[in-house]
Amino acid sequence: MKTTLKTNITVKDICEGFVYNELEGKGLFGLSGKLTIQPEYQRNYIYSSDGGKREMAVIESLLKDYPIGLIYFNKVSENNLEVLDGQQRITSVGRFVTDKFAIKDENGMQYFGGMAKDKKAKILETKLLIYECEGTESQIKEWFKTINIAGVPLVPQELLNAIYSGPFVTLGKEEFSNSQNANIQKWSAYIKGSASRQAFFERALDWVSKGNIYDYMSLHRYDKNINELKKYFNSVIDWISSVFIDVESEMCGLEWGRLYEEYHKKAYNPAKVSAEVRKLYADPYIKNRKGIFEYILGGSVDTKLLEVRIFNEATKKAVYKEQTTKAEKKKISNCPLCAIGHDANKEKIWSLSDMDADHVAAWSKGGKTAAKNCQMLCKTHNRAKGNR
Repeated sequence: MKTTLKTNITVKDICEGFVYNELEGKGLFGLSGKLTIQPEYQRNYIYSSDGGKREMAVIESLLKDYPIGLIYFNKVSENNLEVLDGQQRITSVGRFVTDKFAIKDENGMQYFGGMAKDKKAKILETKLLIYECEGTESQIKEWFKTINIAGVPLVPQELLNAIYSGPFVTLGKEEFSNSQNANIQKWSAYIKGSASRQAFFERALDWVSKGNIYDYMSLHRYDKNINELKKYFNSVIDWISSVFIDVESEMCGLEWGRLYEEYHKKAYNPAKVSAEVRKLYADPYIKNRKGIFEYILGGSVDTKLLEVRIFNEATKKAVYKEQTTKAEKKKISNCPLCAIGHDANKEKIWSLSDMDADHVAAWSKGGKTAAKNCQMLCKTHNRAKGNR
């Protein structure tokens, strides 16, 4: 890859013809249309997502003569450049010069248009250190993969968008990475993350590809539509909201793609599901509320998903002492199941450390996590007993 250092390009040059798309949240063009600020492989603009602290810091750096770092352009042709590294900084500068946000100085909050002439000139006349890079697509993409911008690493999906840039990624980002999409509020009930950091796009790809995102993006890189992706994603979302009519905070971030594949062909009564969710939420013995949804989908059988509260140490010691005293008098094992067996453990007295506390009446069948419903079993029998 060939690189050429340019030291004569100013902020004013970069911002000539600057276009920022408020709807999509990205800078588009600069350098009088010669520079593409956010090519397909670039991440969305994120410097405004922290309340504007990072974009304001860029402008304050220019005013204090602090360097804002090297910037890299990819030379696509003689009259066409695209930002390889520096998109966030360039967009911050362009947004400020076009009065999209204000910074604080000794006179209060100031937009560029209302600043003193000397400060405006200082910003516009700042020369940037820019490397123009020329190379093959694979060389450019490999370089891009190594880049971290201002301490904000690229997330895996942003890297994949870079590697497999093309019409499919463009359409996918328009649908799933657009913070103005009216569906995001609904999606956010089930998926963690933000549109600008590719959370919804990544989840859609994960679901439709059954976890093989690399292969799927490679196969569909040049597709002119994302119909399959959208259809599958919406099928999962619609299924969740039809089965679980109440939205709970613990639903966010669950493996809904896997759960859809396992259970979407089964019939559920939404009203009964809702009643069972409320019942389980009210149960003080359940430690893991996130497991409630798969527990219900699976027929309310696998109690391990709920992490039902175990007996405390005081209860276990008291029950162990009582069982052991009675067993020694009868000359039988202090494990009730060993005592009725026919092997060498029939009369064995187990130590406390070799035993587990068990619900006599299973929690799933109404048994409580209380001393009266506790028995100590040897670990072998307890683990074999399960939920019977």
